[in-house]
Amino acid sequence: MTHETRESWLNAVAAGMAPLFEALDASLPDRVRVAIGFTSRGAKAKAIGECWDNRLSADGHFEIFIRLDLAHAPDAMPAQIAAILAHELVHAAVGIPAGHGKAFKQLALGLGLVGPMRATTPGEAFLAAIAPVLEGVGPLPHARLDTDGESTAPKKQKTRMLKCECATCGYTARTARKWLEQAGAPLCPIEDHGQMQHEPLDDDGPEPEE
Repeated sequence: MTHETRESWLNAVAAGMAPLFEALDASLPDRVRVAIGFTSRGAKAKAIGECWDNRLSADGHFEIFIRLDLAHAPDAMPAQIAAILAHELVHAAVGIPAGHGKAFKQLALGLGLVGPMRATTPGEAFLAAIAPVLEGVGPLPHARLDTDGESTAPKKQKTRMLKCECATCGYTARTARKWLEQAGAPLCPIEDHGQMQHEPLDDDGPEPEE
């Protein structure tokens, strides 16, 4: 079988894992969506997967996201992504409020996931169980994305230096917001001119439009 999209492949793998959950007296919710993309904290975050409660979805789906810049070797990537998917599906099966507690741990270990429950990895039992599922769904239509290159994403802003100016003589200097917050504006070097005025801090100005 060949899948044209990553989402189709992921949902097929999720469906293929359903019997593994049922064998452990657990069932997957009927409404689950899975996608590859950045988690809610963005590209710089460390989370590799995320599951959102179905109560937050307008049509009652659990929403699972798996990040797209994982650095696994291409031949190992399908199994590794399946393991991340299994971790997030455990959250959906036991309920988000259960966290990584007893119910989560019991089901995750039963599936063959190992390691700390907040960051499980695929054990030998999981890899053996998922192998026929992966064979059935065919190749994963995905390749790692390098997030260090050019894109339309906003570039990280360098520290902005704020202008300070003496109201008496016009002498100017620039300093970081950090120092204005911690120590205030500098003094004009000309005697008796006193403290300089500075540009508004970000939260000193008007509210931004939304």
